[in-house]
Amino acid sequence: MAYQQILAPILQKETLAKRIFRFVVFGAPLAEVAQPGQFVHILPPMSTLRRPISICEIDKKQGTLTLVFEIKGEGTRALSQLNPGDTMNILGPLGHGFTLLPEAEHVVLVGGGIGNPPMLSLTNFYGKRATAICGFHSANIVMLQSEFQSTGAKTILCTDDGTVGRKGLVIQPLQEILESQKVDMIYACGPHIMLKCTAHAAQVFDVPCEVSLEERMGCGIGACLVCACELEQNGEKRTGHVCKDGPVFRAEEVVW
Repeated sequence: MAYQQILAPILQKETLAKRIFRFVVFGAPLAEVAQPGQFVHILPPMSTLRRPISICEIDKKQGTLTLVFEIKGEGTRALSQLNPGDTMNILGPLGHGFTLLPEAEHVVLVGGGIGNPPMLSLTNFYGKRATAICGFHSANIVMLQSEFQSTGAKTILCTDDGTVGRKGLVIQPLQEILESQKVDMIYACGPHIMLKCTAHAAQVFDVPCEVSLEERMGCGIGACLVCACELEQNGEKRTGHVCKDGPVFRAEEVVW
């Protein structure tokens, strides 16, 4: 796993929703090799512990990465206070990304909450061949919908409380699509229970599925062994690590 550490100038900053921020940084060495599904490890100011942030968009021509994250503690709060002209201390790109299928005719992307941003780089790749199902708790945290739509993908917005889009969980439109259409691959990122339900639906309809797991991380490169997860490969269970073996896994490998 090749990665680099750089000081990336911040080009743009935007508040997308309550406690959720989007940053565009210039990091050509990282953007050149980054793939959808990978993440970066960012060192907040006045901190010794990096925070893992999924890559939202990759612009190899412009040499930029778009990063979207939610304030969850002091580290991400410190990151949110950076501004254009400042730099981010970034280690990356890290982990294994999603498997891209250039010949696929129809893929379904399932995102839940802050698991939606990593789906955008995939949607950029597939365009009109993708259906993006985006789930949120409520209208006040919905984000990136115009960006998903601009890719040409069919988009389905769900909220738990029905304040915008379709009321209900993302698994419902996913099942409807699987019952009525041919799907070459399902990709998913979001809460554990959403990933588990998505994996089950994929198994029932015999559709390949990849999921991006989220765990607390220390080093981000497989040295500290904090982000352990249970896997089953070739009929044997083993302990894997999200930062090094993932964060993307084949759904059937994960012990749910």
